[in-house]
Amino acid sequence: MNNLTNLLHIKYPIIQGGMGNISNAPLTAAISEAGALGTIGVGTMSVEQVEGIILETKKRTSKPFALNIPISITPHLKEMIRLVVTHGIPVVSLSAGNPAPLIPYFHEHNVKVICVVASKKQGKKAEGAGADVIVAEGYEAAGINSNLETTTLALIPQLVDTVDIPVVAAGGIGDGRGLASMLALGASGVQMGTRFIATQEAPFHENYKTTLVDAKDDSTVIVGRSVGRVRRVMKTPYAAQLIQKEQEGVDLEEFSRMTSEDYHRVGALEGKLDQGFINGGQVSGLVSDVPTVKELVEGMMIDAKGIFRKLSGSGVEF
Repeated sequence: MNNLTNLLHIKYPIIQGGMGNISNAPLTAAISEAGALGTIGVGTMSVEQVEGIILETKKRTSKPFALNIPISITPHLKEMIRLVVTHGIPVVSLSAGNPAPLIPYFHEHNVKVICVVASKKQGKKAEGAGADVIVAEGYEAAGINSNLETTTLALIPQLVDTVDIPVVAAGGIGDGRGLASMLALGASGVQMGTRFIATQEAPFHENYKTTLVDAKDDSTVIVGRSVGRVRRVMKTPYAAQLIQKEQEGVDLEEFSRMTSEDYHRVGALEGKLDQGFINGGQVSGLVSDVPTVKELVEGMMIDAKGIFRKLSGSGVEF
């Protein structure tokens, strides 16, 4: 137990990253049941869709889970905020926008607030606004990314030195070695997205999981730089189309349409990799199997503890 697990009432210092419109109850509940913190990402889904996932998740687990709200993206911000309180969700994750106006309301209702940031400046502002936890996401991460393109390895120690609240590392983490390294840098835990895709409980298309298992160290690509919308995706036929469009001078409106959640669902849920994209972080190259969520989480903890034991007995003086 550490400051993060005590604060969030979870067993292990591992959080599921928000997955937008492909969020679902089976994976969220399995992660919480395994002792980590499952997360439902609201993306651009309707209020009814999100509420349905919340209710289904509650049927599957009595353990804490979070709701991730991308502030500037969801078309139903006020309604999503109400869902958190109405359903007694104990943790909310705020990203893609200014969280400051929302934090007091959540605290009034005893909801812990996680803020996703990509820089020291953002982290300090989030802490000043009352955030309970900061998730610092590096450039290695899947999906929409910061234009700053700061890596997790560089970002975490700088943020830990800047704020006094727990910092959670995100981007490039998928095993016990990643967890141990982030804890060594001063983080209180880690957030993962890509690695949870390739688990038995994750209800995504087999093509998505196979792409991750077969991935190499260079199997992801950044798209959107030309229009200021950086996103890391897996190299697929559809990703090649996006790259070609950028080379032809695609505008922001067309690029946004081609990378909307509709096309994400086509790739992730229907497995049509020539008609829709699939997000993937640089950690994809480490994915070699499809375990249960429990096997993954508990295995990471065992491996991380083993690493610290090995280091303490290595004979090297610290």
